[in-house]
Amino acid sequence: MLNYVTKTKKNNNSSMKMIEMVIDEDELTSGIDAISVVESPAIESNFVALKEQAKKVEFAEISKEKRLLLGAALIPDKPILRVDDDDNEYYVYFSKDTVRQASELFAKRKFQDKATLEHDQVVKGMTVVESWIVEDKEKDKSSIYNLDVPVGTWCISMKADNEDIYLQAKEGKIKGFSIEGVFSNKEKSKTQKLENEIDSVLSELGYVEMESYNDYPESAKNNAKRALEWAEKNGWGSCGTDVGKQRANQLAKGENITKDTISRMASFARHAQHKDVPYSEGCGGLMWDAWGGTSGIEWAKNKLDKI
Repeated sequence: MLNYVTKTKKNNNSSMKMIEMVIDEDELTSGIDAISVVESPAIESNFVALKEQAKKVEFAEISKEKRLLLGAALIPDKPILRVDDDDNEYYVYFSKDTVRQASELFAKRKFQDKATLEHDQVVKGMTVVESWIVEDKEKDKSSIYNLDVPVGTWCISMKADNEDIYLQAKEGKIKGFSIEGVFSNKEKSKTQKLENEIDSVLSELGYVEMESYNDYPESAKNNAKRALEWAEKNGWGSCGTDVGKQRANQLAKGENITKDTISRMASFARHAQHKDVPYSEGCGGLMWDAWGGTSGIEWAKNKLDKI
């Protein structure tokens, strides 16, 4: 998951919490799973619409648009203002290493065609066709289009075959990119992991019996079995982690699972937009079923409200 550690930053004579976002690739839900086109990008960097002037032909001069949007997806060490549930302001930022890691993981998972509008509406016909890390400001492609970003920035070009989205970009109604990912407090994650390990050891020693459950629906077991059977024949490819594969095996066998595991299942609901991706075309549908599918994830959400 995208975890974070806290630091402090002085701002106008006051102490402002600074939270560093980092990626934990051991978690299935880690990383960036979509690019959103927005009116007000949090990283405060707008994209530019690119045009191509075609070569002259005998009877006419043809001007054909490439329909590309180029801009920064993620800028390293850029403080991004956020507000928590108690209306307290704080900043988040990504290091250069994390920005590079995020870009690589995004490509490995083949999420190039995962896009949304204002983080709210899934849109089709938007595809990341170029992705790179700025290594030299003066020589980088971004400088050609007067995109002033620092070294270490993750830049992308997105092909806008979606007519409505492209027109909004040309009219200035949407101005930049914004990432979508999963975030959690690293310190809390470490504490929870330690508590889980202690409980596990105590349980093995007979000092405590961890409460667990196996009343998830039969359809959730079947979903996991279907994912496992497909992976057995075709391999997992770049899909999932050991955690996700372990979860599929647990559910397929009808094993008991703890509250922590149920919580992880419930949190997987945020990937619902990818659930209909055919197994052979990407990881979305395969990993959705590995985690119990719709019936299993809905069960997990309801179960958490009762325990």
